[in-house]
Amino acid sequence: MSLTIALAKGRLQDETLARLERGGVRIDRELLESRRLRLADTSGQYELLLVKPADVPVYVEYGVADAGVCGSDVLAEHDADVHEPLDLGYGRCRLAVAAPVETSGNDYGHVSTLRVATKYPRVAGSYFRHLGVPVELIVLSGSVELAPLTGLAERIVDLVESGRTLEENGLAMTDVIAEVSARLIVNRASYQLKRAAVAGLVAILAG
Repeated sequence: MSLTIALAKGRLQDETLARLERGGVRIDRELLESRRLRLADTSGQYELLLVKPADVPVYVEYGVADAGVCGSDVLAEHDADVHEPLDLGYGRCRLAVAAPVETSGNDYGHVSTLRVATKYPRVAGSYFRHLGVPVELIVLSGSVELAPLTGLAERIVDLVESGRTLEENGLAMTDVIAEVSARLIVNRASYQLKRAAVAGLVAILAG
């Protein structure tokens, strides 16, 4: 029984494809390089959908894809109703709060409403509500680290790998909201109907 797998384009793509290939999935590299969004391995056992990271849980939740690989940051933001059988352990980074280096850490007492730029409004809003800090969330699709430089926001919440991008833009991490890694997620109906195929995929990616 074949499986359709949604893969996040970008930072997790190479490692995910490498694991699939090491597990015997034969990927047509010519098709991959042609930027096609829909690929099939040569055995016909798997079909791959290359999509934006934020779309992976949507495709899986609604059954367009049986399974998917995306970051736990994306899962936390979208709160998709999916089964999560495996923490893949790669793509590790942090979902963090950052501020201009001259700003005094986590002292929010001097602001009535904190302006925070982020691609993660659900997670960021929950974090600051837990702290009791009133926030105005400014949702950006990219270049979040520029927001404090332009005066658009006083803090950012973003994905941090090495921290170099923060440093280059005069920012420092002030808190870590969550440790992030790649996760395998599965549509709940597919998990019941295609158990053997899903188990095979889990074994491949766990290796």
